[in-house]
Amino acid sequence: MAVHSAATGKVAIVTGGGTGIGKAAALALLGAGWRVALAGRRAEPLQEVAKGFPNQALPVPTDMTDPDAVRALFDETVKAFGRVDLLFNNAGRGLPANPLEDMSVADWKAVVDTNLNGMFYGIQNAFRVMKAQDPKGGRIINNGSISAHAPRPHSIAYTATKHAVTGLTKAASLDGRRYDIAVGQIDIGNALTDLAARMAKGVPQANGEIAVEPLMDVDIVGQSVLYMASLPLEANILFHTVMATKMPFVGRG
Repeated sequence: MAVHSAATGKVAIVTGGGTGIGKAAALALLGAGWRVALAGRRAEPLQEVAKGFPNQALPVPTDMTDPDAVRALFDETVKAFGRVDLLFNNAGRGLPANPLEDMSVADWKAVVDTNLNGMFYGIQNAFRVMKAQDPKGGRIINNGSISAHAPRPHSIAYTATKHAVTGLTKAASLDGRRYDIAVGQIDIGNALTDLAARMAKGVPQANGEIAVEPLMDVDIVGQSVLYMASLPLEANILFHTVMATKMPFVGRG
């Protein structure tokens, strides 16, 4: 099977689809012939991504922390495109590095609400739609992180929620079997986006030093998502790590 052949008729929802990793994934899918519903808080970036694909891309401003809004996102996608074959569950947020003892409860809850609750709402609605459509089934790709394996200093909320994403992925992968829903996770390290640009200026390391970290082109991540999405449903990439080759992840920095 040529996994990168045009996927005419396939339908994806990409959350956080207006910028960064979500934008890169959406463009990769659109370029391969997918129809894509673009979800995100702000309408303008979604419309900017969609304008080059007038009949393929559907901007749907969505607050992923609102379960009613997430349900409406899926319903609007089905109304426009007929089904949902893929959810790239990508929307997430972090906080500036700060000692955990100084973190406000509001900041903690805001990260949990987006990175954990919002991702669950996406999975739940994908199951609702995918098990009922004909032919049934589909694929969910959750955006974890290198932080789903190892923390950075002063990142307890982000790290805890990304570890929790791994639990969501495993549980949903098990529960999805009966419905032909394949669930996997992509863990990304140092893709060059606006959020990661600070890596090039130096970020705190585990030993207390500040060091510049290598970055990779975010389009590589888009191609990774496309590869995972293009597999037949009989196969699943449960966990996929794509990272800048020389980033300090596997060593003892």
